[in-house]
Amino acid sequence: MNQRPQKFTAVKGMADVMPPESRLWQKVEAAARGVFGCYGYSEIRTPIAEPTELFRRGVGENTAIVEKEMYTFEDRGGESLTLRPEGTASVVRAYIESGAFLSEPLARYYYMGPMFRRERPQKGRQRQFFQIGCELLGVDSPIADAEVMAMISQFLSESGAADVTLEINSLGCPDCRPSFNAALLAFLKKSESKLCADCVRRLERNPMRVLDCKNEACAELTKGAPSLPDYWCETCRAHYDEVKRALAAMGVAYVENYRIVRGLDYYMRTAFEFTTTKLGSQNAVAAGGRYDGLVKSLGGTDVPGVGCALGVERLVLLIEQNKEPLPAEDLIFFVVMGDRARFEVLPVIQTLRRDGVRVEWDFAIHSLKSQMRRASKLNAETVVIVGDDEIAKGVASVKDMRSGEQHEVRIKDLPQHFVQVDI
Repeated sequence: MNQRPQKFTAVKGMADVMPPESRLWQKVEAAARGVFGCYGYSEIRTPIAEPTELFRRGVGENTAIVEKEMYTFEDRGGESLTLRPEGTASVVRAYIESGAFLSEPLARYYYMGPMFRRERPQKGRQRQFFQIGCELLGVDSPIADAEVMAMISQFLSESGAADVTLEINSLGCPDCRPSFNAALLAFLKKSESKLCADCVRRLERNPMRVLDCKNEACAELTKGAPSLPDYWCETCRAHYDEVKRALAAMGVAYVENYRIVRGLDYYMRTAFEFTTTKLGSQNAVAAGGRYDGLVKSLGGTDVPGVGCALGVERLVLLIEQNKEPLPAEDLIFFVVMGDRARFEVLPVIQTLRRDGVRVEWDFAIHSLKSQMRRASKLNAETVVIVGDDEIAKGVASVKDMRSGEQHEVRIKDLPQHFVQVDI
């Protein structure tokens, strides 16, 4: 008895991006490249797998990512490797390994690609998720923090995201944060028995993370917690004030949220998030901040840094809520009817493609109605209709799918006609 072939499905939490949604992803990526380029950033591409120790040291031994979310495995050579759970540590590793930290006093990088964390999949959160991020290395000026936020704000606007709010805070520094952590820990200990299991585990390792817990009971218990600004040293306070002054000068609106914390150990001083009310509990579209000690901790010199990363899946969900139709493709669809016509148009199609014009056609000879339906489904901008009758006359009918206007063009002139109008 013949068995049916096994049917395969994508790994849980790792989703396909199919057309036409992939066009929206391309639009987002193009907006990122355009905006980041205007700010002087260059693209960096790092490996998907890195030595596990890079993330243990860079992200933090006691973070949730390292403790329970990383995809870690031993390769055949016995080395422990991890699929990257975030981008900053990899960028800094490449910055150090390449020697750029010695030759480039100021470096601007952006990246885009898949990251991996074994979390519970939900809307806007996958186990393989895509990030677009930026890193500005070599500048300790608070104006650099503000410029990164301004750049991300511009990118979100140009990619089509709406209803996004920039929230800012300062996490203090190694000089003043211990005092805050001690006061916060003393406060939380009074309610330890009422905290969720994750927050109880965070108490001794990173009590600030309790402030970011999504559990409603924990959020209620921390309402009267100590406030970060009360513990800032003068240097941190001056840095924060300068960030706000620079944001105002660049016309970037913001709100202050002293409960913003970061889940990664390398952050200090400026922390920020771009949030929305349109995505439910997954409200952060982008997040980032300053990490002045990271380069040194990974083997480089004491180089300051500030950066940001955003989740493409969440951004696409937000853009889709605007329900704006994608523009017509710069695509010419050839409706071909008749065996003679099929071979007569092949040289024309190939010439157009060599000239950089996107052309599609139906290899089979279907009805005019069926092929026009296909052109419409592909969101083609222009349709060229060629049948045996048109071949006999030496002309083709060219239809603008946006306006509905239709006119005739000599078949031999089609390549010049479309290249001339810069399709």
